[in-house]
Amino acid sequence: MTTFERIKNLADNQKISLQKVAIDIGLSENAIYGWKTRKPKGEDLAKVADYFHVSVDYLLGRDTTEPENQTVDLAELANKPKDFDWDSVLSVGGKPIPEEDKEIIRRLFAHKLSD
Repeated sequence: MTTFERIKNLADNQKISLQKVAIDIGLSENAIYGWKTRKPKGEDLAKVADYFHVSVDYLLGRDTTEPENQTVDLAELANKPKDFDWDSVLSVGGKPIPEEDKEIIRRLFAHKLSD
């Protein structure tokens, strides 16, 4: 499986277009499609790996371990200290959640726990 095919599979599994992935990580709309015939830059591969929470080695086919979908218990997350690194477990479209939204999530699920 090629690097392009691995990225396509990751995008398909999350029901995201490759154009959206490219735009979200700061590339031109069709940049990833160009990787069918040419090798991507290392820094671009790193952006894709970060976006999908996989390693660059996975994208290159050097690590065949399938990426895991990790379940996040929001009730547990709500009880973490305020300085907890939410970005390590939660994102929206591969981008960090704004601080004000993290606070809303924390309050919402902390409230649910007290019911």
